[in-house]
Order: sequence, then C-alpha cells, then structure tokens
Amino acid sequence: MLNLSALFHTEIENQPNFLSAIELKDSDRLFIERAKTDVRNALRDGIPKLYRAAGNQGEPPVPRFFTQGSWAYKTINAPARNPQQADVDDGCYLPLSFLTQTKRPSVAAQSFFGYAEQALADLVKERGWTLVTDKDTCIRVEIGPIAHIDIPLYAIPDTEFETLSKSLESLNEGFVMDSVVVQRSDRWSALPDTEVLLAHRTENWKKSDPRPVKRWFLDQVQTQGIQLRRLVRYLKAFRDWQWSTGGPSSILLMAAAAPLFEKQNGRDDLALLTVVKALPRALREGVNNPTDENESLTKRLRDQNPHKDLVEEAALAFEAFAKQLEGSINASNVPQALHWLRTALGPRFPNRPDLCKVTSSVAAAIASSPAEQGAFEMVERTRAG
Repeated sequence: MLNLSALFHTEIENQPNFLSAIELKDSDRLFIERAKTDVRNALRDGIPKLYRAAGNQGEPPVPRFFTQGSWAYKTINAPARNPQQADVDDGCYLPLSFLTQTKRPSVAAQSFFGYAEQALADLVKERGWTLVTDKDTCIRVEIGPIAHIDIPLYAIPDTEFETLSKSLESLNEGFVMDSVVVQRSDRWSALPDTEVLLAHRTENWKKSDPRPVKRWFLDQVQTQGIQLRRLVRYLKAFRDWQWSTGGPSSILLMAAAAPLFEKQNGRDDLALLTVVKALPRALREGVNNPTDENESLTKRLRDQNPHKDLVEEAALAFEAFAKQLEGSINASNVPQALHWLRTALGPRFPNRPDLCKVTSSVAAAIASSPAEQGAFEMVERTRAG
C-alpha cells in the first residue's frame, strides 16, 4: 500500500506537490490584482460621470465592490488547459436611488449595464482587453489568456449602502478599495442581511445575494479544517483536466463534497478517496445549494444540455477517478500508481516515485491517521474577501 499524500500537499519547502502546481504564479496573481484594481477605478470614476452626463439630478454615489467566488474562498486554481481562464468575480454595488426613483428597480438594469460598460470601454481598449457583454448576469473583462474578471451588478437599499459606506470609512479605508496587498475593503459583514438584487440583462432584477454561500463555505472550512479547502481544489483540478470546458460547477463540487468530507491527518489522498467514492451517488441523488434548498445545483448542470445527461457524465467521471485513486493507493507498482493519477489529474501531478511511501495496509494507514473533528486543525481567523 502507498501513502501518496506528499504528492498532493506538503509543508516541505521547494518539494514538488500537486497543490503548488495548480497555484497561480505570483506574477499572474499580481497581474490579476492590478487589473481588478484598474477595473474598479474605471467603474468608480466612470459611472458617476456618465450618470451626470445623462442629465440626472443629484450627486451620484461611488460604487462599492466585493470580491466573491473562488478568489474569495481561496479555492482558485491556475487553468489546466486552453481555453480555460482563472475566474475572478468582483461584485459592483450601488444604492437603489441611484438607479431608479422607485423602491424596487423595474427598468434600470439595462441602464446599470450601460453605464458600467461605457465606463470600462476606454480602459479595455487601452489595455487590449476584451469586453464581453453577452452574459446575462455580469460584465466580463478578459484580461488575457490567463484570466477574466466577471462583474455582477447589484442594487441594495439606500440605508444599507449608507451603512456600508460609513463602516468602511470608520476603518480608515474611505474609498480606497483596491490595495494589491491588503484587501480588508471586502468586508461583507458591513452589509446587513436583507434583500440584494442582481441586475439581469433580460429579466431586469433578480433577488440574489452571494454572501450566504461564501459564509457557508468559510464556516465549513473553519469547522472541518483547511484540508477541506485543499480537497475542493483537487476536485476542481480534476474537473479542469477532464473537461476543457464545462463540467460540474465549482459550487456544485463544494456543496457535494463538504458533507462527504472526513478529515484524515496528514493523508490528503485518503480524505480525497472518501469524497470521490461517495460523489457519484451524491450527484445522482441530487445536490442543492447549501444556502437555498429550493435551488438544485445538479438540475442547473443538467439543464445546460437537454440532449445529454451531464450529471450522469460527471458521476461516471468521478467513479473512474475513484477507481484510479484507490488503485493507486493499493498499488505495489509505484510507476503504475503515478500513471493512473497523472491520467486523472494531468501532468501537473508530480511524477516523483521517491515521494511515495509504502504502508503495511489500508487499515494501518487509516488507523495511523484517524478522522477527527476539523476544529482541531489550525484555521484562519478572518473572513475578509
């Protein structure tokens, strides 16, 4: 039997491991951060100017921004293959009064999209980026082959926007939202938990708040341990290697994996095996949004192609992965074990036989690294985005 955990993750400096291999390069991360800052600045300056130029009365507020999605969850991976890109979600928030004179906007979604796209036009042209305007729920700025920034547009009640602004100012942050190094500005706790509306290109406004999912996942990591976050990243890396486009969404993988996870100290391989062996059944039975039981994430995947059962396709892919991973752990032939894992996870998985450890049996391996309550593992204190 083999202990393959060091190939997935290690604290030993400069030792090759899969988690390090799927990290964004520091230079790419800095490039994305700076691009996000420039996009925010363009929207912050441009939207109020365009609002005034359109002859609207009153002083327009400065938009607020909150990073969400995998960048905020710390589960973002580098792309595995073309045409994949790292996906950065950065929500842009304005008060309802800026968009309409009614309490609930009815026709202002298109105006919001229009102001934001015009505000970004010069920056996109100057940088040679691409502005994508055919997404129903966001504006996409493709900043190069490595990444794109999705900008969903939100409207929040005026009192909440004011509360948010005052909270940020009290932290001496003012309107400086874009520090590359310090991102305390994404303080979601400052915004009360009431109705948040998402601009939609064809349906005007939809009730949609990204904060509950973020809180749910960070609570899961805090409760079960940071090994869970690593496993989510392994699952996403598997998806990205098996599907050049499409595949199960990140939120579907997170929601399916969290209740299946059992912590194994020092054994990411065994913890991952537990999850991938149970995932096919979970997918077939259906996975709901963990913060909204009325939203089926598996139905959302299935609806992407009515002529093909994408849920069953994903279940079969994870069944195959489970067999490859279990076969690798049980293998007596190290090169064969690594071949199976590199077939499943791609060439970023280290081809290092010397890092594989021989154990006496699976039972002994599990006994030496029992499942534990995740709270005993070091966790992060902050939930800042």
